[in-house]
Parts: sequence; C-alpha cells; structure tokens
Amino acid sequence: MTSDGTGERAVLVGAPSIGTPQEAVDEHLEELTRLAGTAGADVRSVVIQRLGRPNASTYIGKGKVEQLAGALRDHDATLAIFDDELTPAQGANLESALGVRALDRTELILDIFALRARTAEAKLQVELAQLQYLRTRLKRMWTHLSREGGGIGARGPGEQQIETDRRLIDRRLARLRRKLDHIATARVTQRRARREQFTVALVGYTNAGKSSILRGLSGAEVFVEDRLFATVDSATRICDLEGPGPILLTDTVGFIRKLPHHLIASFRATMEEISEAGLLLHVIDASAPGWEAQRDAVEAVLEEVGVTDRPVLQVFNKIDRLTHEEERALRERTAAGMRSHVLTSVVEERGLDPLREALKAAMRARLETVRVSLPAGDGARLAEAYREGEVLECAYEAGHVVILARVPAGVAGRWRESGLVVEQADAA
Repeated sequence: MTSDGTGERAVLVGAPSIGTPQEAVDEHLEELTRLAGTAGADVRSVVIQRLGRPNASTYIGKGKVEQLAGALRDHDATLAIFDDELTPAQGANLESALGVRALDRTELILDIFALRARTAEAKLQVELAQLQYLRTRLKRMWTHLSREGGGIGARGPGEQQIETDRRLIDRRLARLRRKLDHIATARVTQRRARREQFTVALVGYTNAGKSSILRGLSGAEVFVEDRLFATVDSATRICDLEGPGPILLTDTVGFIRKLPHHLIASFRATMEEISEAGLLLHVIDASAPGWEAQRDAVEAVLEEVGVTDRPVLQVFNKIDRLTHEEERALRERTAAGMRSHVLTSVVEERGLDPLREALKAAMRARLETVRVSLPAGDGARLAEAYREGEVLECAYEAGHVVILARVPAGVAGRWRESGLVVEQADAA
C-alpha cells in the first residue's frame, strides 16, 4: 500500500457469513472503504460473496476469484483488499490468480498505523506489530524468486533464506521489545509521580471524537481530523475543571472491529495507561447508525487486554448530528437503565458542560473533605490545597489560616504526618 498520497486503485472484497444481515454487510464494507481511503487508496469497486465457510485455498470460491479478476481488469485496479484476515497460503494463491497484490484487513490497518504514527513510541509499536505479522508470511514473499528443478545454479533461496530472514526479524523484534520495555518502565515512574492526581483515559471506536474532546477540555492543540485513525499516538494533557483541581486526561488509540491482535499486544504500554486510570471515558459516536456494535467492539478489546475493573462513564458524542427525534429517542433510551452516561457535542456552545460536571463529581467522590488550621506563613500547603483539591472556605484566625477543603487522601495524610491537626468534615 502506498503512503505517499498518490494512491492506488483498489477493489474491495467482502465475504460475510450467510446469516449476516445485509445492513451489517453494508456497514462493514463502508468502514473498509474509509480505511482504504485513509491509507491512500481509490476504491473502484466492491465484490461480495456470502460464505458458509471460507475456501481453504483462496478464501472465496473459484468462480468469485474469476469475477474479482475481471473487476480488477475492468477498473485497472492494482489492489484487492479483503475485509477478513487471509492465511499466508490464501494470500499467495490469490496473488497468483489475480496478478495483483492481495491485502487483508490486518495488513491494511497496520499500513495506516505506520502512516499515522508520529511519536517514537508509536513508531516502535507499529514496527513490532508489522514484523510479527510479516514473520509468518516470509514464504509467500519469496515465492516470486523460487525456481523449479534442482542442481547447481537452479536452486532458489528456498528455506535457507527464509530461515535467515526469520532470524534477522527475531533479532529486530528482540531489540524493539527491549526499547518498548524501557518506555514501559518510564511510564511506571511517571504514573508513580502522579499517583495522587486524578487520571482519566479516553477510549472508544476510531473517529468517535476522542481527540476533539481532549482538545475541548484541555484547550491544548491536538490534531483532529474526520478520518479513521487520524491519530494513533497517545497524548496526555492537564485539564482545569475550575473546581476540585485539575485532572490528567489521556487520549488513547482508537479501537475498531477485528483490531489486529499483534497491534493490541504492541500497544501494551498505552493499554497500561488505560488499566491504571481512575476513570475511563468511553466515547461513542451517537450519530453512527451502528453505534451499539462499535460500543461492543470497544468493550471486547478492553476485556481482551484485561481492563474490566475500571469505572466507566459512557460519553455519547456528536449529538449535534442527530435530529430532534433521534436525540429525544437516545435520551429516553439512555435514561431507561443504561450505565452512567452523558451526551456531548464539541461544536455546540457549552456542549461539553455535562461532561465537565460529571468529571467534577467523579473527582469530588475521591477527595477527602477536611478542616485544617495552617500557620499564616505556610503558603506552600495553602497553595497545595488550591492546586491539588478544592478550597471551600478560608478564614484567618489569630495568625492561622483555617480552611475547609476537598483534597486527595495522600495530601491529607502528609499533613497529618507533619503534625497538623486535620479533622474530617462535611462539605456545606
């Protein structure tokens, strides 16, 4: 797949199971079309075959392979992109029969991640996933160099060259893992340094609006584009809620159906940010026709990586794209027993206010309300109370500053250890 912006001409191939609803088939192929466009391909046609089970040799049937070859010729296409993962043998057989490159969904997504990665960490993670995917497909890559027959001068690279390449890949994989382990260690140190801060992670389906929400809450410049996997780099920003202190908000890589397992494993350090967060904001594109399936896909990935014990707030985003009837139906549905949620819009004035209030409430719930008397000259602790929590009352009495404040338990504990009298209190 090219990534230089010139594009390639592609024919998409969908092979849903016989019982798959047509609406789901259309939705999946629309998503594959958007993925191909993100990678720089110009989609010229779509070929569909419903399967009871995939053909072991070519995934789709022999007759459909001939139809696909005709579509590729008719549209002067250079790529056939399959919506499902192909085995190495299926890929090799298809390329031989079609005369063009045959990509599967996994390879397409890996290419997009390679194109979109900006930070050093993301580039290492993507390269690791690509090499893991490539390692099992070396034989397919050497097919065009093989020769029939035997004897001196007639033998191709064969298994010896494949094994050499595997060893080279294994060494590179080991180096990449060591580098990512160093990054993971640094992340652990960073998390320890901020363990008293309220950390929140944005998760969600790709293009649900996570980066837009990060920018809207933090005011920081964050790259935003209406495109699948517009960003694949994690970003953490400080958000001042003008209430009980700031939060650390992290935008994570977007999820998608059939997210490659190699990619999930490679982004281990990023996934750890999710597992350590005090709250997950599951951003859902409320305007997407199949938002329920997208929600379920995200929850499946979270379960796969072992993130099942974090508190979750569902954020139904892009409600500005709904009609009044659709918005009313969504509000009625979410009010009828759905888990904690808010409805937001990043384009409407005050459209993020419901999320800000929910975050303030979540942060207050983890703070300890105390009354403490500080020496009038103890500006450091007074500043800490304002910086790390929320000062509710402040009065000056005989050389002391008496404050009623909500602060993290760690802050209150340090004050007690220093000899200050810290009393539990109720907020007014």
